[in-house]
Amino acid sequence: MEPEKESARGLAQVEGYLLWNAEVAEARRHARLFTDAMPWLTTAQREEVERVYVTDRVALSKEMLTRIAARAVELREEYSARYDRLRARCVAVSVLTVGALCGTCAALTLVGR
Repeated sequence: MEPEKESARGLAQVEGYLLWNAEVAEARRHARLFTDAMPWLTTAQREEVERVYVTDRVALSKEMLTRIAARAVELREEYSARYDRLRARCVAVSVLTVGALCGTCAALTLVGR
């Protein structure tokens, strides 16, 4: 693997790791805010509610990221196909234009003789 690609891949992994840890920390913060609104909970109950809340939020985040990743792959395929069609059209128009210009030049040369 090329060093640039390997570096980019490593940076993407670090970024993903940091973003995921930030998401988990945010889930924990929201869980704490949620249980702070229920002062009657015992310490054990509070910890259990926070644990369930964080687990549920992390599961939802994973599901959302999976959907986003799948959609990104679909869009990449769709846009690649569109780009390929557009490139083929541009090449065809270019070839036709060059052909028409060459034909016109040849016709003018023949007429001019």
